[in-house]
Amino acid sequence: MTVYVDTMKAKFGNMVMCHMFADTDEELHAMADKIGIQRKWFQCPPKASWRHYDIALSKRKLALSFGAEEMQWRDVAYWARLVQGR
Repeated sequence: MTVYVDTMKAKFGNMVMCHMFADTDEELHAMADKIGIQRKWFQCPPKASWRHYDIALSKRKLALSFGAEEMQWRDVAYWARLVQGR
């Protein structure tokens, strides 16, 4: 099982954001805890199309240092349908 960060770079205010997601919620939340992301930022259906956190690039770098794997932004939709059944 794996935690992923994508290569998206979306502006949000003064920050640049990407997505962090995982094969299981347990892994995703464990990584969020490690990098200091609060659970209130977890996004899931029906408000979001898939289960993930939006994270700043500084948190992305930290997640990668803890073993997250990079995924190209164009591959995320395929992954979400495959793993999360969407």
